[in-house]
Amino acid sequence: MTSRSRARRKPLGPLVLALVGAALALSAVPVQAVAAPMTYHGLLDIAPANADAEGPGGLDPRLPTDTASLGAALTAARADRVPPVRYAALLHQYWLARGAEASGLDLATWDPHAGFAANATLVDRVYANYGRYQLERPELNWAGMAGMAGASFTAGFWDIDTGRAALTVDAVHRIGLAVASAVAALPEEAAAALPADVRALASAGPALTADDLDWYQQRLLVMQKHIYFDMVPMHEAYVSDGRPAIEEMRAAGLLDDNADAAWRAIFAGTDAGRAEAVVRMADREQNQIVADQWDATARGRAGAGRILSYVTTVAAQPSVPGTRAPGVVSPLTVTAGTPDGTRLRVGTPLPDFNWADRGPRWRYIAGDTAPAYRRLAEDRPGDVRALLGQPFPEFAARQRVVARAPALVRDLTTGWSVSREP
Repeated sequence: MTSRSRARRKPLGPLVLALVGAALALSAVPVQAVAAPMTYHGLLDIAPANADAEGPGGLDPRLPTDTASLGAALTAARADRVPPVRYAALLHQYWLARGAEASGLDLATWDPHAGFAANATLVDRVYANYGRYQLERPELNWAGMAGMAGASFTAGFWDIDTGRAALTVDAVHRIGLAVASAVAALPEEAAAALPADVRALASAGPALTADDLDWYQQRLLVMQKHIYFDMVPMHEAYVSDGRPAIEEMRAAGLLDDNADAAWRAIFAGTDAGRAEAVVRMADREQNQIVADQWDATARGRAGAGRILSYVTTVAAQPSVPGTRAPGVVSPLTVTAGTPDGTRLRVGTPLPDFNWADRGPRWRYIAGDTAPAYRRLAEDRPGDVRALLGQPFPEFAARQRVVARAPALVRDLTTGWSVSREP
């Protein structure tokens, strides 16, 4: 054996052995993919596909739903001086996700079409979050009004859900039967003069099905989500970062002139400004955000949408102190002639409008609910804090129609009058 051969067979040195061992060890470990950092370039100029909140998830499936990814992309876009109008959807989704996180909601899985049972906790948290804004910032009166009014809205969800399980004793059926009984006792001419909504409730209300009620719940859940999509991002931005965050949303085109005027009224720091902001934001909510969806609901399901929206108007028990029930604010009276020339006047315990109709709905909110909340906020701020600070499910439970159905049915059966006009 040559010296060269002996050199080749010389034992490996310690350093070489260590390097070989390390290489073998690494080869036995699976290689982990390293996620690319979130960039904003693919998140610009997005027209959100789910802006009306009809589908599950956030504003658009192209946008992340976690605040970390959204925040990183937004920070990078700002640092590169991208015009806000180009990252508008990213900005909107970021504050929406921040609000959902603060509310305890999972934005990615939020699906109004899953029905009320799947969304019951979510519904409570939506309205509790509105109350949180008012409690943290006393100038945010629209949020307080929304959180407080949400108690009666949520109670309506529960009443309808109860009806799905026990339709024979359902509050909706009992209201329909009570109205049908009263209408049957009227002179024929007077009954014919009643509005179509009342006649439909009397004739078809007692026959509504579980599927009808489930469909109507889903429509309400869609509108609730749509309002949240619009209102929560701007409120969350303001609570977190103040006026500059609102100005950025305005620069991005997310706020129109009406919304901008509402925030400027809040920035004024006066009672008059806060009152103006409540009306402007309520106007945006009802006449811009969900107006078309209310129209579609009223037209939907072969008349069931119209009947159910009138049922909820009849049964409404406002949870904002000082707000009157629709039938008290605007009671229905009709007149009718008989073949002998007599004029009959019929008084009813029913409202003369349907909540689904834009004009009457807005008159009720602007003329009764908003002023009542203004008086409450200005004169009794301690009561506002107490009402909004209580556990929301308990607050909503006290508004249930189920608990007061006997009295409501009695009023709908007996609160009618027929008189001759001079």
